[in-house]
Amino acid sequence: TPGKLKNRYYQSPQKGIRDHATLAAHLKVKPKSSGKVRFIIAWNFPNCYAYWKPESDKPKIWKNYYAKVFRDSADTALYCLKNWSRLYEETAAFRDSLFSSTLPPYILDAISANISILKSPTVLRLEDGSLYGFEGCRQNSGCCEGSCMHVWSYAYAPLLLFPNLDRSMWDLHYQYSQREDGHIAFRLQLPLGRGRWDFPHAAVDGQFGGVIRSYAYWKLTGDHEWLKRNWQSIKRSIEYAWSETNEDMWDINKDGVIEGRQHNTLDVELFGPNSWLTGMYLAALKAGAEMAEYLGEVEKAREYRELFIKGKRWVEENLFNGEYFYHLIDLNDRSILEKYKSVDPNVVNAYWDEEHGEIKYQVGEGCAIDQVLAQWHANICGLGEILDREKVKSALKSIYKYNFKRSMRNHFNPCRVFSLNDEAGVVICEWPPGRRKPIIPVPYAEEAWCGTEYAVASHMIQEGLIDEGLEIVKAVRDRYDGEKRNPWNEIECGSNYARSMSSYALLLALSGFRIDMTKGEIEFNPPRMQDGEFKCFWSAGTGWGTFEVNSERVLLTIKYGSLKIKALSLPFLRGKRIASITIDGEEVKCELREDKVLFAKPILLERGARLMISIS
Repeated sequence: TPGKLKNRYYQSPQKGIRDHATLAAHLKVKPKSSGKVRFIIAWNFPNCYAYWKPESDKPKIWKNYYAKVFRDSADTALYCLKNWSRLYEETAAFRDSLFSSTLPPYILDAISANISILKSPTVLRLEDGSLYGFEGCRQNSGCCEGSCMHVWSYAYAPLLLFPNLDRSMWDLHYQYSQREDGHIAFRLQLPLGRGRWDFPHAAVDGQFGGVIRSYAYWKLTGDHEWLKRNWQSIKRSIEYAWSETNEDMWDINKDGVIEGRQHNTLDVELFGPNSWLTGMYLAALKAGAEMAEYLGEVEKAREYRELFIKGKRWVEENLFNGEYFYHLIDLNDRSILEKYKSVDPNVVNAYWDEEHGEIKYQVGEGCAIDQVLAQWHANICGLGEILDREKVKSALKSIYKYNFKRSMRNHFNPCRVFSLNDEAGVVICEWPPGRRKPIIPVPYAEEAWCGTEYAVASHMIQEGLIDEGLEIVKAVRDRYDGEKRNPWNEIECGSNYARSMSSYALLLALSGFRIDMTKGEIEFNPPRMQDGEFKCFWSAGTGWGTFEVNSERVLLTIKYGSLKIKALSLPFLRGKRIASITIDGEEVKCELREDKVLFAKPILLERGARLMISIS
């Protein structure tokens, strides 16, 4: 062999060659044995600025969070080497806990692959560690700035895995993007303090998605002090719906139904009532009522609750066509647009199709994938019924029937191609035979978005349509099988698209996991087991671990962190006799009430603890 590399140093690199160094490690390996060499790759680009939209004057520079933690790349590498065993063991424990599950492999694939988005260039951490995200990323920049509220509200992975990190994103919106009247500019501008984004419309799904997320965080953590600090911002977000300063006149008559101009994640405005965006409003009202009640604002809670009941009734009576919920609009009525001319002189030019005498970019009688999205959010957060359960289930069956395409060969798609040829997918909107399709329909109608597909699939599982939901997830992951597309890079508006973190809801749906730390309760209720056996990963913010069931016992194991609870709900055990409950082999004082274990006092389960329920 030529021997070891000789140390060399070149004063100036050769033109066109950008190599900085060549490294080699040397070790002796005996016959039939092996050796390992550990390399650490570390980097440090300490400064950041809004390169995607620089300020007109000298750009303001801020530090990346890691540059506040580590001096330089050598410091980072040294930390990794010193803490290698712990870092490796904790990573392996997470991996093993997740993949030891009895869930189908493609479900675990969907969940785990999209968690990687949090380690992609889609995400930044600001100087204080706060979370900021693009929607996705391009080859050399982030794509669609601003922690976009109507995209990130789908992403449940960061909330369940890193709740305080997730909360920091929404805190920044309340602090920097909200007007006094409650309007939130749904794209946060950097550097912080630069001012609100100048786009005139708040996004209905983003604005109320933020309220739902606030409720979800409160329930997950039981952080009452955070709720008290942010309550005025949350309240303003809700009440902007009927504010006199709401230029889009969402619910100007305050009847619990959004009738006005409604910007949303499809990048246009809908005009007229629809279950998708009014549903998000209703969920925000119901969440607001519960939060107001906790904070002692009894009249405010009553106001929100009455408005919720009124709006729910109207939607169920007026927007359900016997199969699914639709969008109520007279497409030929130009006057719908003209009432907004005083605040937007261009609205008619933007939305009126003079040739056909129709309003453009609407859903109308179509079957939209997100028509019952609010109920999906509510199921995850433990918020209860938003719309009639039977009607919701019928709507999901219709989405499966009309929107799910098992082959795209006969599906005309003039938009972006995320699914093609013999691939399957759920399209954004479909117009069944006999239903009127607008001449120029809602944008992206023919596309299949992974993030919305996961949301509707996990919602189907929540509502008992398990096989349908699983089939959809399998179809998505077959598209990203590593041969045709990168399994760790689901694409929408850019790579590593944040909405795909809705896939984490599959774990929640298939384990029946719910958490309410305002009461100190968690619940598991898997809708399907394999021969009476089930195992899955769970995360509750302060800790994570595994949950196992067989014919003889239920086992909750803490693999990392800790979990403090007062009650454990297990509806699937209803009708079975519990013989004993132990923690690490010692019996625990508790009361059994139907399917719920109520502990005599709060129990703290620390790393390594095993809570076992024996079934006789």
